[in-house]
Amino acid sequence: MAQQFGRLKVGLIVKIQRSNGMIQDASITELFPDKSSVRAEWLEDTLCKAKEIDIESLLLLNPQLVEKMPPSHLPRRNSRVPRRESALPRNGVGKEIPRTNRSRTQATLEMQIVSNSKTPEVEPVSCKNISTGRKSICVRETERLKKQREDRRTQLQEIRERRGQDYETGNPNWEFMKMIADLRATLDSYQHLSTLDSIELHKICVCVRKRPVSKKEKAKKEIDVITVTSKNVILVHEPKMKVDLTKYLDNQPFRFDYAFDDFVSNEEVYRFTAKPLVRTIFERGMATCFAYGQTGSGKTHTMGGNFSGKNQDCSKGIYAFATQDVFLLLEQPRYKDLNLKVSVSFFEIYSGKVFDLLNKKTKLRIMEDNKQQVQIVGLLEQTVYCVDDVIMNIDMGNNYRTSGQTSANSNSSRSHAVFQIILRRNDKLYGQFSLIDLAGNERGADTSSADRQTRMEGAEINKSLLALKECIRSLGRNNIYTPFRASKLTLVLRDSFIGENSRTCMIAMISPGLNSCEHTLNTLRYADRVKELGVEEVSNEPECSTISKEQRFNESLESDIRLLCDKNEAPSKICDLHVDVSRILELEEQVVDEHREIQQKLLLWSDADDKLLKMTQLPDYNVENYTNILQTYIDERMEIFQDLDKNLKALRQALQQEEQAANVQG
Repeated sequence: MAQQFGRLKVGLIVKIQRSNGMIQDASITELFPDKSSVRAEWLEDTLCKAKEIDIESLLLLNPQLVEKMPPSHLPRRNSRVPRRESALPRNGVGKEIPRTNRSRTQATLEMQIVSNSKTPEVEPVSCKNISTGRKSICVRETERLKKQREDRRTQLQEIRERRGQDYETGNPNWEFMKMIADLRATLDSYQHLSTLDSIELHKICVCVRKRPVSKKEKAKKEIDVITVTSKNVILVHEPKMKVDLTKYLDNQPFRFDYAFDDFVSNEEVYRFTAKPLVRTIFERGMATCFAYGQTGSGKTHTMGGNFSGKNQDCSKGIYAFATQDVFLLLEQPRYKDLNLKVSVSFFEIYSGKVFDLLNKKTKLRIMEDNKQQVQIVGLLEQTVYCVDDVIMNIDMGNNYRTSGQTSANSNSSRSHAVFQIILRRNDKLYGQFSLIDLAGNERGADTSSADRQTRMEGAEINKSLLALKECIRSLGRNNIYTPFRASKLTLVLRDSFIGENSRTCMIAMISPGLNSCEHTLNTLRYADRVKELGVEEVSNEPECSTISKEQRFNESLESDIRLLCDKNEAPSKICDLHVDVSRILELEEQVVDEHREIQQKLLLWSDADDKLLKMTQLPDYNVENYTNILQTYIDERMEIFQDLDKNLKALRQALQQEEQAANVQG
């Protein structure tokens, strides 16, 4: 026991580690040889506490006790009396005395002299000084634990250095970055889209394009959360965190007709999306191509052309590529004899109003002619003869397009830009290709803003995008009813949805950054919903045989909106908001038109009043005739002003209702 515990004894003050990790001074109160442990006690707030601790842990906290522990095999001192003893005389020189001649008294005296003489002190012998080199169990165990601890520290340091080389540990999302990199390493490599791949013709084609990580996103240390895994599948790595703060990835796959990675050029995107639609307009058809997505995801870059700083090269966009193919097809023998003329128009739809971008942003009106075809009254069509003419008109129109700040971007496109390539034969429409750069879809979320203008903008964009999806749905299913009246965008493009020879392509643009993950998922879900309702899917809606097609088209705007909201399972408050905003826009347009009509009539009324007053200057004018004419003038004008007053009051009431609904919703 003495060899096992050494100088550990009852009453010795040592340091121990408590269960909460705190180091505490305690006194040894009991030794347990069979357990190789001791019991230590200490006082805490007048309370006596105790803990049993093994010797190895105790030595780790009290390294000074290792040197004081006695070795297990120290050389023993010889207790035998030497055969010959030396008596110390006065001069200190010893003299050998034969044992046989000494008496017992002399032997006792000599032993006292030896014990009283000065002898050098024996130094304490430690385990390390033992000539045999053997160490105690405690020392060997302590050194083993120390070596293991140093090895672990070395391994951890190597791991940190290796991670620092592969990942930027200063990035707060470097763990997600590592997870994504590890996942990509497990994915099989695939063949990217190339010019050798065949192009499939679809009535509705939906594809997705990922843009590269921008310099701004790199400066913010954003990570890329988008992976294109095949020619038509894209994977979104959505970072999430569990309740216990464990980080993990929610990997969500989406499948489309084509998936374009961040290194694909505009020309390659055009080859698989809009190029197959060009021939449609030479076959008396209507083609439509949409660019949909968050602001900054590359819609204008794809449709209009590459950007170099703030300068845009319009010759590298889908607008120019489509026009170039149109002129090439015009030179083919089968189309050359048709004497087709090419013209372009460029307008925007902002907050339910239409403006001509090629005519100094003149406000336009949308009306139906006697053939029930939608016409944009006053829209300027520029005749073009080459691609350079088209590029010039695109530059002109982009300078007038409306943009502003949203909750997601500081320079968001607040309008839908519609660029149309029109073929006419003998001044009659032959074919039309509409290329639409839609407003940033994050603008549709700004319906809770305190500003009425922002609320109305967001509501109109949201409603137009929902209506667009339902119109594409009707086109794919060949439904009898198409809710094109639900928004001005779908109303303008009505002929593209109800025509027998109509084709549509949607390019969903997504941003790869982590901060854009929510908007990216919304974009992909929207596009996925459109493709899910493609031509291959059979409609489950009952045929409305008892309701004629003309009767369907003449349904009210409110009915279209409520039907649209029901199909998309929109909340009733959102539906009411869309109805209120549409009602406000409808009344606003009506009041402005009536006001403009009154202003024009004022000149005519002024001339009629001058003639009537000149009649009163005659000495024999007929008073009865004068009063009858004046009364007719007043009745006619009162009726016009009463109609204006009625619509004006209705508009003011609609504004108040929208404000109250917004306050309740907020």
